[in-house]
Amino acid sequence: MPEDQTVWGLLEPLSASAGATGDDAVLAALIDVERALLRTGGGLANRDLDAVADAFLPEAIDRPALLAGNRSGGVPVIPLVVQLRAIAESVVPGAGPAVHAGATSQDVLDSALVLVASRALHVARSRLTDAGTALVALAEDEVQTLAIARTLGQHAAQSTVGVLAAGWLDGVTSAIEDIDSLAFPVQAGGAVGTGEDLGAGVRAALAAELGLDDPGRSWHTERAPILRIASAAAVVAAVLGRLGRDVAFLARTEIGEVVLGTTGGSSAMPHKHNPVDAVLLTANGLRAPGLLATVHTAAVSQDARPAGEWHAEWSALRGLVRIALESADAASTMLATLTVDHAAVERSRAISPGLQHDAASTIAASRRVVGAAVRRFHSLPTKESR
Repeated sequence: MPEDQTVWGLLEPLSASAGATGDDAVLAALIDVERALLRTGGGLANRDLDAVADAFLPEAIDRPALLAGNRSGGVPVIPLVVQLRAIAESVVPGAGPAVHAGATSQDVLDSALVLVASRALHVARSRLTDAGTALVALAEDEVQTLAIARTLGQHAAQSTVGVLAAGWLDGVTSAIEDIDSLAFPVQAGGAVGTGEDLGAGVRAALAAELGLDDPGRSWHTERAPILRIASAAAVVAAVLGRLGRDVAFLARTEIGEVVLGTTGGSSAMPHKHNPVDAVLLTANGLRAPGLLATVHTAAVSQDARPAGEWHAEWSALRGLVRIALESADAASTMLATLTVDHAAVERSRAISPGLQHDAASTIAASRRVVGAAVRRFHSLPTKESR
């Protein structure tokens, strides 16, 4: 019996929200790049070009053959090009050489992974905006709810629940700002980065065809663009991981200051209502640093194409983008139904009566903090204006 190579989410509880980063999405992006290369530099007549390009479909790919070729060549582009050239020949005899003309595997794979990241992070941004909108409402509703803030695990000083929510909101805003600051550059450097076999103007045309940015250069060994994308994804995971950890703590049985609208059960203890979304947000936040370290380490490479560093980057980058998308979706879902148990907040506050002071002063400070966080979130560009 052949080994099962399918990963379908058994150990990834949030995987249903991350389809935009799956192997199907990567394959579709690889084909999108090859189709765009054909359109921008293939040299076919328009009618032949359209016929061949229209035949480049994910469902036309022999996946077992693709996996076998991937294993022997070490890069999925090599066996993919073999199949696409065969498809092109079957549609228009003699069209095969126009496929992948002047390009190298790195052009296609880098561009495809950037395309996957762009698509996934734009979805993540939308879900982060939903999460931020829920936090604005929470912060404004609780701006006067006196609470005890904690530092180093201990009661520290009087604050409000609104200030806590404003801190979460600031993290979400920062994550959105990082996504908005990104460039998603196409790669078109040819075999060793000179681009001499691609022809003039192909990079700009390829970027336009794919909806990516034209960097005006090849960045095949200069991995700052990938590092920036990876770092932005890691920021999403970190700020939402911190939010998840706070919520999991506040939802503890003996504290109970927040109540989650969606909880999970236990296989052995049916009385439990586990804060599943908060736990998974925390888990993703803890997973991200190792993946980011791999991308950073891989950037310290050598040669016009390194032996191993580039290859190590693929899954780590995809993993970070996946985690960001999963976390944004989970945070949005969790915050949509999160409520505050005011009686529990007051019980916690009563434990440290010596920390209670002038309520009016605390609330005034709370209004300033909440107002600043809300204004910062609302200053973000809308989807339409970006």
